[in-house]
Amino acid sequence: MPKKALYHFFRYWFPVLFFCIIIFIQSSHPVPEQTCDLPYIDKFLHLTGYALLGILFLRGFNNSSWENNRALIMVASIVLTGIYGASDEIHQHYVPYRTADLWDVVFDFSGGFLGVYMYEIFVRKYPKIKCV
Repeated sequence: MPKKALYHFFRYWFPVLFFCIIIFIQSSHPVPEQTCDLPYIDKFLHLTGYALLGILFLRGFNNSSWENNRALIMVASIVLTGIYGASDEIHQHYVPYRTADLWDVVFDFSGGFLGVYMYEIFVRKYPKIKCV
């Protein structure tokens, strides 16, 4: 693999891969006995975690051959974030003491949308700041 391609991978796509691995590892553990008593905290965590994943996908696609097709990049980032969230819920179904929850998938997709949307607003408001 040429140096430029390796650099590009580690700068733009390794963070996506790394964060997906972190999510997978975290969801591989059984639910802790002591959980936070805040209502819907798990939905908030899904929303924020997958918002970050959506931003990471968007960042990767912004530096790809698709860089001139904003709509495609945004849709691909949201859809891939949601698909990863859905696959993680399927994975959790097989982890002892964990369950798959359709609402978690909804919040994963919503988080992806929120992250991509907020990133786009930020970039439009501050175009001189290069968020790469």
